[in-house]
Amino acid sequence: MKQQRECHTLGMWLFLVTELMMFGGLFFVYSLYRGMFPVAFEEGSKHLNIWLGTINTFVLLFSSLTMAMAVHSAGSKDRKWLVRWLLITFVLGAAFLGIKAVEWGVDWQEGLIPGLNWHYYADHPEQAAHLLEANSGVHQVLMFFTIYFCMTGLHAIHMIIGLGLVGTFAVMGWQGKFTNGNEQPVEILGLYWHLVDIIWIFLFPLLYLIAGLMHGGGGH
Repeated sequence: MKQQRECHTLGMWLFLVTELMMFGGLFFVYSLYRGMFPVAFEEGSKHLNIWLGTINTFVLLFSSLTMAMAVHSAGSKDRKWLVRWLLITFVLGAAFLGIKAVEWGVDWQEGLIPGLNWHYYADHPEQAAHLLEANSGVHQVLMFFTIYFCMTGLHAIHMIIGLGLVGTFAVMGWQGKFTNGNEQPVEILGLYWHLVDIIWIFLFPLLYLIAGLMHGGGGH
């Protein structure tokens, strides 16, 4: 039994490493292009909503706490609080996605979605002229938003998967399947959820703060 638990834990850690490698590739691409076209990336970041991003950051941080409490409840065989903490985590995760959907809706209205609804240059001729003067190609703003939607979209997919798992575990937890000495699945779920939260902790400053707030941007 102990060996089986160790194998499951090791398997989850290997999975998490592959996830980090995948996001690491996106972080590398972001860093590369931001180093090449800093003015364009700063300009693109100015159109992100820092306030919604900040709220979502606190939502995910709190969800990490509730997930940790769920893991603790499973370990202490407290079925009711296990389910309650999982449900609270589910609500927080859904709130994160809801807020993100609102932000993306504003991006759509402002024509900031590459390939689907993009008319940034037509709506912001002064900024486009400024980018040309700074020898930073105007099309690199398009690159910024392409990377932005790839990174946040991939993160949202992981959140959706996490919500499905949390909801399923809440039902199974109510049936008493994790408070009979079999709390390891909840621990593994907690590792996944914390990884998703940590990735957002890196995404938030890279996309919203470093290239936005520190350079006078911040919000639509």
